[in-house]
Amino acid sequence: MTTPDSVPAVTLEPKTKLSGKILKTTLAGALVDIGQGLPGVIHISQLQQEAVNKVEDVVKEGQTVDVWVRRVKKDRVELTMIEPLRYEWKEIQPDTIVKGKVVRVESYGAFVDFGAERPGLIHVSELTRGYVKTAAEVVKDGDEVEAKVLDVDRRKRQIRLSMKALLPEIVEEFKPEPEERKKNDKQQQQRKGKGKKREDDFEMEAEEPTEPQLTAMQIAWQQALERSKGHGKVRVKSYKSATNEQEDLLNRTLEKRVAVNG
Repeated sequence: MTTPDSVPAVTLEPKTKLSGKILKTTLAGALVDIGQGLPGVIHISQLQQEAVNKVEDVVKEGQTVDVWVRRVKKDRVELTMIEPLRYEWKEIQPDTIVKGKVVRVESYGAFVDFGAERPGLIHVSELTRGYVKTAAEVVKDGDEVEAKVLDVDRRKRQIRLSMKALLPEIVEEFKPEPEERKKNDKQQQQRKGKGKKREDDFEMEAEEPTEPQLTAMQIAWQQALERSKGHGKVRVKSYKSATNEQEDLLNRTLEKRVAVNG
């Protein structure tokens, strides 16, 4: 199985962590055996974060040290003993998922060290769903958290993160109606249906055809015909109302015509 210590130099990537032995120290730095075909070199400025006056103040020959690859050249591998940033500014993009440790908690939010130059801020409104008064209600110093990058301001060196963005959305489950309610609704619909039927029946009855009503002239003519046949008075089922004067005039006119014909 291939280990980082035995990986060919040509395959080493920047930030690869290796373990090596100090072979020699110089005024400019140290020569390190990292188990590669090419020698490893640490510049004095890469021995530690603080300023170094003498290489021997930090490392000595024969000492085993942890180093990280800075870059690979044709004749050497440049190393550093300063742990590199996990994320450079150019590597931090919105929607990137990061993991880190809470290093400071304020009432307005929490700061998370996830391996960038500066910690990212999770605002109190981005810690979780629902109302949160202070960040301490959700997180505390030392908590390991996962968050999503919301925004990066390289000019101000600010990174905004969100834990809430990684939480699943709350979907309200469908609750079936109680059987009793369904039964009541069905009964109401049935009652409404019966009421509608009675109304329809009433309308049909009201629309049944009635006996046509006769005009005054038709009545007089009918009476005259009946008298000429000897039936006497004629019973008329229905007629429209008319003035007495009009009826007398029509009757006399029709009686004269019948007498002449008879």
